[in-house]
Amino acid sequence: MQTADASAQTPLIVLLAGEDSGDQLGADLIAALRERQPQARFAGIGGKRMQAQGFESWYDIRELSLFGFAEVISHLPRLLRLRRELIARILAAQPAIVVGIDAPDFNLGVEQRLKQAGLRTVHYVSPSVWAWREKRAEKIGRSASRVLCLFPMEPPIYAKHGIDARFVGHPLADRFALVSDRIGARDFLQLPQNVPVLALLPGSRASELSRMGRIFVDAARRVAAALPGLRVVIPAANPQVHAALRGLLADGPRDESAPLLLDGHAHEAMLASDVVLLASGTATLEAMLAKRPMVVGYRVSPLSYRVARALNMLKTDVYALPNILARAGGLGEKTVLVPELMQDDCTAAKLAEATVQLFQDSERRGAIVAAFEQLHRMLRGDLEGHAGARAAEAIAELIDPPEGDATHD
Repeated sequence: MQTADASAQTPLIVLLAGEDSGDQLGADLIAALRERQPQARFAGIGGKRMQAQGFESWYDIRELSLFGFAEVISHLPRLLRLRRELIARILAAQPAIVVGIDAPDFNLGVEQRLKQAGLRTVHYVSPSVWAWREKRAEKIGRSASRVLCLFPMEPPIYAKHGIDARFVGHPLADRFALVSDRIGARDFLQLPQNVPVLALLPGSRASELSRMGRIFVDAARRVAAALPGLRVVIPAANPQVHAALRGLLADGPRDESAPLLLDGHAHEAMLASDVVLLASGTATLEAMLAKRPMVVGYRVSPLSYRVARALNMLKTDVYALPNILARAGGLGEKTVLVPELMQDDCTAAKLAEATVQLFQDSERRGAIVAAFEQLHRMLRGDLEGHAGARAAEAIAELIDPPEGDATHD
């Protein structure tokens, strides 16, 4: 059994990550924390990137890779069993701190139980309190000793409810240059420099492709018919998505006008493009940081949509992150930088029409790029270091707080 002195010298830091984006955040966080806590051990739920940093994953990260009300409900018994087992294991281990990385539907419940038991907890990546009911911030405060926020408009919302929240910057803002390199990206993907290019990203999950894949592929074909010489580039997030997209493209052209289907390389595809047509989500932020005008569409499952509408859960009339950030960043309360076509409006005809209009309006595209550059600077903030290092600093303060600091209680 480990003694108290040994535990202090070799602190256990538990990280709970959901999905691929959480795995990347977790890997960056482990690397930064290790600089501050060289003897620390890291364990919990994580993927290959975290494991490459010496992380011990107790469960497969895919256990938490769910999206939407209907999807979670169908897996509820398994998730409840996993949560019970995980809480018991963490309580037995008595870590120095527990960090839930995103996956709020799962992690916040775990964090609340652990905080009630006396453990220090952090939630990294604030849920969208600006889009959903702000009162949700109080629930998050009951779960987390500190909330780490990626967007600057989030801490003031938590402050209204007396909750400790820190803006640490968005890690994606560190990975994109303020001035994007279209020529280099096209050379990398072996695309001509003198043709229009559309990047198509219809979703990174099988459930999204089943709802929207055919719609987006049809929309791209309509755009290609309207714009002679157009090249379409489609990055696939993983092998499963690649196989699904290959099936959707099977009845299309086989010559050089055929879409270029990639294994990954989403950033390069965006940078190489003139316009991006994509599903709402984190990819819209990536397209914004790549400084690429975009058209955004999305459909959730009918059940999820009906529940959200019936409960009046949405508190915003825009959904794409560039539009939300534009309003938060002072570009105007009614600003809509990028077209959004949601639910019943997310049709191939409407997506194609909005995309063609964007290709044909160079002045509008220039104004969008200028706004995106401003928002990129906002996400970086006037902060030193990269986002992972700032998140690690905020976590390390709770593990070893400054004298007289009671924020961890």
